[in-house]
Amino acid sequence: MTVTTQGKSGAADKGSQGSDEAKTPARADEVTFTIDGVETSVPKGTLVIRAAEEIGVEIPRFCDHPLLEPAGACRQCLVEVSMPDREGNLRPMPKPQASCTLTASPGMVVKTQLTSAVADKAQHGVMELLLINHPLDCPVCDKGGECPLQNQAMSHGRPTSRLVDAKRTFAKPLAVSTQILLDRERCILCQRCTRFSLEIAGDPFIDLQKRGASQQIGRFDESVLDFEEPVDPERGADVPVGAALADESGSTFASYFSGNTVQICPVGALTSAAYRFRSRPFDLISTPAVAEHDSCGSAIRVDHRRGVVLRRLAGDDPAVNEEWITDKDRFAFAWQSAADRLSTPLVRERSVAADGTVTRGALRPASWVEALELAAEGLAAAKERGGVAVLPGGRLTVEDAYAYAKFARVALGTNDVDHRARVHSDEESAFLAHLVAGSGIGVTFADLEAAPAALLVGLEAEEEAGVTFLRLRKAAEKRGLKVFSVAPFATRGLERMSGTLLPAAPGTEAEWLDGIADGETQDPQSVALAGEALGQPGAVILVGERLAGVPGAYSAVLRLAERTGARVAWIPRRAGERAGVELGTLPTLLPGGRPVADDAARAEVAGSWGVAALPDAPGRSADDIVDALAVGQLAGAVVGGVELSDLPDPAHARRALAQAEFLVSLEVRESEVTGFADVVLPVAPPTEKSGAYWNWEGRVRPFGQALESSAMADHRVLDALADTLGAPLGLGSLDQVRAEVEGFAAWTGARAAAPAVDPVEPPAVEPGTAVLASWRLLLDAGRGQDGEPFLAGTAKRPVARVSTVTAAACQVSDGDLLTVRSDRGAVTLPVAVTEMVDHVVWLPLRSPGSAVHESLGAGPGDTVRVAAAGADVASPPVSGSDEGSLR
Repeated sequence: MTVTTQGKSGAADKGSQGSDEAKTPARADEVTFTIDGVETSVPKGTLVIRAAEEIGVEIPRFCDHPLLEPAGACRQCLVEVSMPDREGNLRPMPKPQASCTLTASPGMVVKTQLTSAVADKAQHGVMELLLINHPLDCPVCDKGGECPLQNQAMSHGRPTSRLVDAKRTFAKPLAVSTQILLDRERCILCQRCTRFSLEIAGDPFIDLQKRGASQQIGRFDESVLDFEEPVDPERGADVPVGAALADESGSTFASYFSGNTVQICPVGALTSAAYRFRSRPFDLISTPAVAEHDSCGSAIRVDHRRGVVLRRLAGDDPAVNEEWITDKDRFAFAWQSAADRLSTPLVRERSVAADGTVTRGALRPASWVEALELAAEGLAAAKERGGVAVLPGGRLTVEDAYAYAKFARVALGTNDVDHRARVHSDEESAFLAHLVAGSGIGVTFADLEAAPAALLVGLEAEEEAGVTFLRLRKAAEKRGLKVFSVAPFATRGLERMSGTLLPAAPGTEAEWLDGIADGETQDPQSVALAGEALGQPGAVILVGERLAGVPGAYSAVLRLAERTGARVAWIPRRAGERAGVELGTLPTLLPGGRPVADDAARAEVAGSWGVAALPDAPGRSADDIVDALAVGQLAGAVVGGVELSDLPDPAHARRALAQAEFLVSLEVRESEVTGFADVVLPVAPPTEKSGAYWNWEGRVRPFGQALESSAMADHRVLDALADTLGAPLGLGSLDQVRAEVEGFAAWTGARAAAPAVDPVEPPAVEPGTAVLASWRLLLDAGRGQDGEPFLAGTAKRPVARVSTVTAAACQVSDGDLLTVRSDRGAVTLPVAVTEMVDHVVWLPLRSPGSAVHESLGAGPGDTVRVAAAGADVASPPVSGSDEGSLR
């Protein structure tokens, strides 16, 4: 952009070193026009309100938002505009124009409220109109103190009101959902909320209803919108909080991104049920942070008062999450201060009988000195009797992941360390070592927006990486990104991206991926489209962690990428997974992507850590660690932040931990693991420590400490424990950890070989059985959402999805109860008949009433028995349900 300040005579201002000869001519793709006497050149298509911002002129506005399409709804941004006619004579437009919808054109002359009495009067008039019915409840409004309407009423409004009539009122608040409340009388009809829902999230929301002075925001509901006033004989006419506003089909504002409408609402018409009336904005202390719930690394802002976090808002980060976050990132923070929060170390009482039998008693509080000494003593003994493994979990910061990796090798002398508290495989380990570890920043969010095509494999973006879904949808809507998904059915998220389903039963993903490269599958038309699209420059393949449960799938991904030239990005679900891969909490990798089996890599790390040597044999995976604990091959374990219900076989994990001779748990809250532990060491949650997350792009996302706390981060606890063991780590401070991490350059030696695992032939489906498909929903029964009942009310209802053919075989229809059974147990859920692969049943992996690993002891790709609830699952199938094929 070129800006030249003009004086009254039109000559350039000498004081700014300008001259007519020195002007930089506008490029062909730019237009030159004047705002408040300042000549400026901007790219074609630039809105006048944006051009004004560039030269430091602020035009008041409400409906305008840089990430939403122009609407011109509030009319607060009116400016005086003159345009040159065909002869070049400047002619004023007959009325002021909305600068948020007006595109700059050559020779245009714009006068804002700063230089035009016409514009200033127009803006005063609009402000008076907006305030006619707006309530004077600023002292109790959640927006009070950070409200654009307040600010602009002071700068562009009349000092006194001329209104003598009563203001319009409505019953309030209306619960648009259990989480979002609507005060209709505050609404100024800017339509930011409806435009966000339509353009960004693609979710149905409220819209404008009625006309003229009666116009208001709402879903079409005659009783709610005062066509017929609702009357409850017990509670009166007001619609209570919690009675969700529904449309004619009974649906509510069901969106994973609804909280963004609260943040962008300029007047407090939309509020959060959890934050409503809890604080004033000027009483809050704000700290920039990073969301801990997924691997996107979304920027957030933590607002707290008197040591209590009251709300979280989306941060402004154009490179990652722009200005949007998921409701889980926004509202699910109460878990960090739950009633079961650990505040002191705990040690387990032990008594030794005359025959040497050790009886384990209850946990009791202990000092840090006592707890560390007992932990060190127990770990040293367990190390001698069989070894100690480390299970750090997948939600670690960069600093904590590095500390666990170093603690395992230096203090315990083992490579038995694995953060993958989920389904995993050796093939996945090889894939991560070959493609991901030490690769730096690879595919980025910007690359997703610019890509011509994206293939999703083992990934449901809306559920497992919400901000990634928003960027994919933005690219699909604005740039024509073609999205393909290898999945058993087209989810609503895929439909909102206008995506194409490649219908694959669980276990057949590798076959489909090879088919895309070869062009030989059952669906040649879709496969041909996918293959052609992926062959275009910039195409990407997005791979989820669920592929670890499909033999040969990661190998097929690499083959497809090699044949098409598409780039591959691995998007895990948890925030700390990428940091674990990069920093060595995998049994086959050391920091920087260095292979454990490589002598030079081990020597390099050993030298950096100041030890003579590191263990040379690759360690056990998490599943193997659990198995070894169960049979006594390992004597102990250090566990940090692992939920046993997340593991592929929770019951087996419980037996293994109960069998362990000595167990140390590092936890924020009481959990199943602390119930088995001999020593429990409390650690700080994200709001009480500084650190960084490593997001799926490969971008390190630092954050600061929001709350003052005496709680220690995992790396400090591990450092103190290692000191007590006589194996100092030197990781007692954040600066020490970061200095070591930054000292590890990416591995320049030979990378691990690509996995080459052959696909497994899917089994034939016997009558009365189906293949299980499953993944976790964004809002489910995970402990990260504890303490937030309003958010829980917006979660998707757990259902069992089957095709028409499968439903007929089970003699069920929509809404009926279906029982999915294994030898371990059963899950019963309402049926949702879905257009999907036959002989497959989909269940949410860990939602209320559907704990798949817990109840079934099974996972995606396993065969289960299906039948109507109450029916004999061993009875013969009905006619037409003969043995089927997954292909």
